[in-house]
Amino acid sequence: MPLLEIKDLKKAYATPDGSTHLVVDVPAFALEAKVQEALAGESGSGKTTFLNLIAGILKPDSGSLKLAGTDMASLGESDRDRLRATTIGYIFQTFNLLQGFTCLENVLLGMSFGPGADRAHATEILKRVGLGNRLDHYPRQLSTGQQQRVAVARALANRPKLVLADEPTGNLDGRNARESLALIREACRENEAALLLVSHDPNVLAQFDTLRKLTEINRAAVQEVAS
Repeated sequence: MPLLEIKDLKKAYATPDGSTHLVVDVPAFALEAKVQEALAGESGSGKTTFLNLIAGILKPDSGSLKLAGTDMASLGESDRDRLRATTIGYIFQTFNLLQGFTCLENVLLGMSFGPGADRAHATEILKRVGLGNRLDHYPRQLSTGQQQRVAVARALANRPKLVLADEPTGNLDGRNARESLALIREACRENEAALLLVSHDPNVLAQFDTLRKLTEINRAAVQEVAS
């Protein structure tokens, strides 16, 4: 059984004129455990909505989305939150760090939604991403690349089976982008987590052996491009 298996997944939004706009229409998609795969997705292709559906942040209008054997689409919000906390790590383009908390506290807070905060493990994972001497620093005291490393540590802290990354290098310069991508991939391998990364950057996409285009799996994206 694949780690992630999607069938007939759809999500639409209401428009100001009262009609609906279909953003995600995925007939079938699957990802095996421990596999690292990239999705090429331009702006407007539904990439963030697709990842948010997988993460359980959004509930689909129809279809099934099985993660580790559990259909996320059939769960209520609180059950989706619990499954996400224990099974998924999410790396956002904007990092989504809490500015009033230190590096260590940001990771500990992320862990608190899963099995529970573990200070020793949080410290160790921050050391592994090169921030052992920045544990008590606040995000504003870090470079952009260092903030990304905190986001990576937080995503991996609960030992997820699947890591989702939405344009994780979009706010980084060339060197930091290469280093961040290498870090994400290495950390996923070490934790035996599958990785699904979405990007429009050809330099990022070229690093993956397995690459698919959102226009190939999302029929709504094809319609968007055509329009």
